[in-house]
Amino acid sequence: MTPQFNNRSRFPSANILGVGIDAVNMSMAVEAVESAIADKRKGYVCVTGVHGVMEAFRDRDLAVVFDQAFLVVPDGMPTVWIGRLQGFNAMDRVFGPDLMLELIDRSQTTGFSHFLCGGGYGVAEDLRRTLQQNFPLARIVGTFTPPFRDMTTEEEHQLIEKLTDLSPDIMWIGLSTPKQEHFMARFQSQLSPMIMIGVGAAFDFHTGRIKDSPAWVKRSGLQWCHRLMQEPSRLWRRYLVNNSQFVCHIGMQLTGLKHFASPKRSGDAYTSQEAATRDPR
Repeated sequence: MTPQFNNRSRFPSANILGVGIDAVNMSMAVEAVESAIADKRKGYVCVTGVHGVMEAFRDRDLAVVFDQAFLVVPDGMPTVWIGRLQGFNAMDRVFGPDLMLELIDRSQTTGFSHFLCGGGYGVAEDLRRTLQQNFPLARIVGTFTPPFRDMTTEEEHQLIEKLTDLSPDIMWIGLSTPKQEHFMARFQSQLSPMIMIGVGAAFDFHTGRIKDSPAWVKRSGLQWCHRLMQEPSRLWRRYLVNNSQFVCHIGMQLTGLKHFASPKRSGDAYTSQEAATRDPR
């Protein structure tokens, strides 16, 4: 059964430090999103690797956002390897930029429309032009570049009105984790898109601002090294500190030295009160 608004997908999930990562691969994720749109269901998709797991480990509000997502897909190979160790053999990486291209390509046939939200000044429009060149039959109906600060009430109303008028099927969010996840959880009931998908740096990948890694680097789980070499001053803490902490905690989980509660799969509203009662550790 296709999930209702604000409910999790029908897939079982791997428990990674208390975060539920759906045991899916690319084809399963694409089918789930397209089925949800066709059935006029609403929700958001989190594309999550080690960085997202560790952010949720430290941030209870973010852990609730993951719990309530329609779909949480494994963006990094470490999440895939751990899922397979838990018995989910079909689980494979769903890299955000690849998911974006796959769904936009297929929408040339399905007719589903897209809206691009994120990136720095001018990035969303650059991305729109690039995608239209590569997928001329895709319907990319609009773009929006949110400010780095919190949006004002007037700016929020303008965005809501714009999306209500355009009524896209998929809204792509490129704001990085955890900002994009909180954005989707907060606005999903107010915005018209059926599905919101947080894809982080995909906007920069597809406009050439960040170089993609060779396939063998991705499959070996070393893409973080490639990213770190491109943006060392911005990413050193994320990768060197986060990755070390992840290895430590996941080692304790896998050896049974520490247990993490199974993720909730409820459809309750996103509230900070619920977040305060959940301890992912």
